Amino acid sequence: MLLDKHPSLILEWLYLTAGFCCIWHSSVWIYRRYAVCSKERKIGFMLRNDLRNIAIIAHVDHGKTTLVDAMLKQSNIFRANEHVEERVMDSNALERERGITILAKNTAVMHQGTKINILDTPGHADFGGEVERVLTMVDGVLLLVDAYEGPMPQTKYVLRKALEQHLKPIVVINKIDRPDQRVEEVIDEVLDLFIELGADDDQLEFPVVLTSARNGIAKLTMEEESDNLEPLFKVILENIPAPDVEVEAPLQMLVNTLDYDDYVGRIVVGRVIRGTIHNGETITLMDEEGERKAKIGRLYTYEGLKRVETQEVGAGDIVALIGLADANIGDTIADAENPEKLQGISIDEPTLSMVFSVNNSPFAGREGEYVTSRHLRDRLFKEIKTNVSMRLEETESPDAFIVSGRGELHLSVLIETMRREGYELQVGKPKVIMHHDETGTLQEPMEALTIDVPQEFMGAVMEGLGLRKAELTNMTEMAGYLRMEFMIPARGLIGFRNQFLTDTKGNGVMNHVFAGYADYKGEIPGRTRGSLVAFENGETTSYGIGNAQERGTMFIIPGEQVYEGQIIGENSREDDMDVNPCKKKHVSNMRASGSDDTVRLIPPKTFSLEQALEHINDDELVEVTPKNIRMRKKILDRVERGRQRSRNKA
Repeated sequence: MLLDKHPSLILEWLYLTAGFCCIWHSSVWIYRRYAVCSKERKIGFMLRNDLRNIAIIAHVDHGKTTLVDAMLKQSNIFRANEHVEERVMDSNALERERGITILAKNTAVMHQGTKINILDTPGHADFGGEVERVLTMVDGVLLLVDAYEGPMPQTKYVLRKALEQHLKPIVVINKIDRPDQRVEEVIDEVLDLFIELGADDDQLEFPVVLTSARNGIAKLTMEEESDNLEPLFKVILENIPAPDVEVEAPLQMLVNTLDYDDYVGRIVVGRVIRGTIHNGETITLMDEEGERKAKIGRLYTYEGLKRVETQEVGAGDIVALIGLADANIGDTIADAENPEKLQGISIDEPTLSMVFSVNNSPFAGREGEYVTSRHLRDRLFKEIKTNVSMRLEETESPDAFIVSGRGELHLSVLIETMRREGYELQVGKPKVIMHHDETGTLQEPMEALTIDVPQEFMGAVMEGLGLRKAELTNMTEMAGYLRMEFMIPARGLIGFRNQFLTDTKGNGVMNHVFAGYADYKGEIPGRTRGSLVAFENGETTSYGIGNAQERGTMFIIPGEQVYEGQIIGENSREDDMDVNPCKKKHVSNMRASGSDDTVRLIPPKTFSLEQALEHINDDELVEVTPKNIRMRKKILDRVERGRQRSRNKA
């Protein structure tokens, strides 16, 4: 009756009931959600929202180091009047000369109270071991892709490694200021690549940021206006997970990187997985051979390009420490009382090997400081302690060592580094490392080769690759260029780059990455021309070179010291030929000694270290000294070489 007289009470009652139901349902949802989260989160874990760890991965020349430069500058790392080099992270002399990143490096920036540890990685396939190693220290990756080139072979390789470790990806389309950019198509190509590599649903929901690293801008759509990298920093903080770690648990840390300083010695770098590490603390160092007690010297964390000393570092952060002179990559730094070992770092096996040996040429010891087998052995064993993707084997000879790596560039960087340090050595022709499968079938390493060439050069390139057992897998047309993708034996690429540049008149671009093993493809023809070999020791003359250049292409100039057995040119025919570049025109009644001045010499062909390694045959060596790179025959004496040829034919 009361409700009949006051109908407004009905509405008020309905509102109150509905409100109560909403509050009750919300409370139940919050309770259930909290209960689920409580079950998901392990007891003792803490989310470090003040920290992010990311690696920047990409194909070579897609702009990783340039982007890190821009992030550092916009984080106020440098003073306003401070002169900053371009590509400041490429601190190695070889990196600056070649314009590439060889070693992965750490830096850190602060943004809105959050520390972002950034790891800049190499883009070349030969240094893929550096990428695999540092991915164990991060929780997410920035995948940089060129706005024109799109995903390239190394893009696929590094993304596969990141997805295998379940890292959160952010796709960064760089170089959007290029006039030939094709942002929308590249984003679709990246999505196809994620699907091809089997990314899970969470990884497929990747955010996309558009950047111009050179101009220091980032945006989420092409229509947006931007003059800084703030959109990129925002996406990083929102999408890269904060480390979820046990700060109060016993210490665990994996050694990821080794550095060296002339003043403090070996520097160990890694991420604290669990617990807290303190300055001067006694720890347990664990490796494959066992465990031993050691004491931490000093601790450092990263701020910009500097290492800053600190008293303690908690789980989730990246730390550099000194005092562990015998620590190696993959070792575990554990609590002194409750040591627990971590799983070591897994790295793909090498695919190429070379024989490094002591220089025994007639010029040995003239230009280098370290020339003995002991020097060479110590230096190579030192290298494999820090270069995780390199292997070293001793041979029956104490003067020769087999060094295995990821590719010619990987090994040539080591040779060039040793040369600059004052070492003399000689190296043989690169050889691929064969395997046998479970059935005993011989298998060889294969490479995924991508080539961009103008259409008029397609025929010459296809013909050259056909002889090297390459198989075409895809072909697309891009703005006047053809992009061709091949599967080719790794040994088919040895010596191909020079031929490729000649066939395309310098207009072609090639990239390749390891693509697994396949059945042996059969014999591949090698160099089709022989060598011009010096007849005797002496100083070259214009007259001698003038006579010799009629036989082929010369590698030397007048006034150069040569020795018997040194390769001084390329013969125009298949066989080797002994020539005498030191021959002099003797004075006579009919001829003046100055008539040498009228000889017209063709400029010689010069070789870089990589070109020399590609050029030599199985019976030849590259002699490397701090001042010169020479090619020579393994057997210097021409009579003995003739006997060896006869024995081989028989």
